[in-house]
Amino acid sequence: MGTLASEEGGEDLASALRRATAMLAEAGVPSPRADAELLADHLLGCGLGRLRSLAVIGAGVPDGFWELVEERSKRVPLQHLTGTAHFRHLTLSVGPGVFVPRPETETLVTLALDWISAQSPVLAAPVVVDLGTGSGAIAAAIAAECRASRVHAVELSEFAYAWAARNVALPEVGGRVELVLGDLRTAFPELDGQVDLVVSNPPYIPAGMVPREPEAAEHDPELALYGGGEDGLELPLATIASAARLLRPGGFFVMEHAEVQAEALSARLARDPAWTSVTSHRDLNDLPRATSAVRVEASPVEELRP
Repeated sequence: MGTLASEEGGEDLASALRRATAMLAEAGVPSPRADAELLADHLLGCGLGRLRSLAVIGAGVPDGFWELVEERSKRVPLQHLTGTAHFRHLTLSVGPGVFVPRPETETLVTLALDWISAQSPVLAAPVVVDLGTGSGAIAAAIAAECRASRVHAVELSEFAYAWAARNVALPEVGGRVELVLGDLRTAFPELDGQVDLVVSNPPYIPAGMVPREPEAAEHDPELALYGGGEDGLELPLATIASAARLLRPGGFFVMEHAEVQAEALSARLARDPAWTSVTSHRDLNDLPRATSAVRVEASPVEELRP
């Protein structure tokens, strides 16, 4: 548990949280009160319930609190300051050099796990590939929640790979993820035609769509954001090509993308004879955020181009 600064002649925790909330709100932080409490809890390690109790009884301010508030006011991501990001049932390690997983991506894991569940008991030990794993969030979550799965994940960035290595080593994951450093375009040739499920949240932001939030625009690595080309579809299309190569007939593919890309990607998959059952899925904000399809051909398909 962290150290509480002396409150003698100074500010107590409740007052500090109010002042920090006002500072963060003025800086445009979307959830200022929650962030102020999370920063204090990061230092104290007591849990939010206990933190609020300490505020009520007039406890002191934890050492280092205002330094963290100042950094958050500069729109440094909360997760970079705490070193953690919560994703489904996991607490992941994150920091500079890796894309911070978003709540919307949890829907992608739900779609993948629902498909696996629908195949039971025929699919006893699903083989899963996560293309462009980033922090390892998707791969780790699937392995943790589907203990029969064998998950393979690939990441191109050495910085992100280092974070992913920590996350796939979590006890909840149980050593069920094979992580490799490499390109999603060519990854896992030894698994061609043998994979049951391919899931991906590839870089997909179009060139002209700079993220509005400073946390993403200034701190998420460009390699994890921009999909290539004016429409951002180069890497999503490469992901589709790799999925077609890897999946067995009847295998399932699901990929996250920008809402403005949903129609183009659905149309591309629908006119390709390698795919059937093309479906668009909406995220927590009711935006078309993911597209899925089922592999119907075993032979390689011609590479898709924007």
